[in-house]
Amino acid sequence: MPTPPNNTSTGHTYATHTLAGQKLLLLPQRAIYWPAQKALLLADVHLGKAAHFRKAGIPVARQVHLKDLEKLKSLITSHDTQQVIVLGDLFHSHLNNEWQDFLDFMDQWPGITFHLVEGNHDILPPSAYAHPHLVMHKESWYLPPFYLSHEPMPSPPQGYNLAGHLHPGATLKGAGRQRLTLPCFWFRPTHGVLPAFGSFTGLAKVGVKPNDQLFVLTNNGVFEK
Repeated sequence: MPTPPNNTSTGHTYATHTLAGQKLLLLPQRAIYWPAQKALLLADVHLGKAAHFRKAGIPVARQVHLKDLEKLKSLITSHDTQQVIVLGDLFHSHLNNEWQDFLDFMDQWPGITFHLVEGNHDILPPSAYAHPHLVMHKESWYLPPFYLSHEPMPSPPQGYNLAGHLHPGATLKGAGRQRLTLPCFWFRPTHGVLPAFGSFTGLAKVGVKPNDQLFVLTNNGVFEK
């Protein structure tokens, strides 16, 4: 297994990746920091999923939800952040009390603008999104040089596409028949896919083709596969 770059962010190792002329920090907390925009990019947070399952009678601890908010807080405080950009699926399903936790979270950061590029799970009523720090983007947003969307776009109308939705995972092979699938950043020639930020999400194995780049997230940090 290759050794990840010897950089540290919030006590963890991250990878530096240049894309469309922009320097990006690929963080082990499943997010990207874009220094030129002072922005954190993340996808597929799925807040409220734990409460959704509890309502259905499946016991899932609320700490899952709070852990993701604490992780986001750590990233904000560890980077010069003016924007938090969520590439879809911020909230998992219908309105529950965990949405109020996120509204209260945004209130802690009056100097930060939160952007949501709507995903297929973002189905709350419009009134729920009416918060002074939250800016909504229908389906996509062009922030040069990146065309930001929830679902990947192999042929984006502008720039290079960054997206989420797929929850990409890469399988590592160890000695014997050992296999382990881990979240990853997946960059293709025209578009890239971020790992799911939420801890209560699954993984989908990616189909890597020539010219693709994978950056895998492990306990030791981020490394290129």
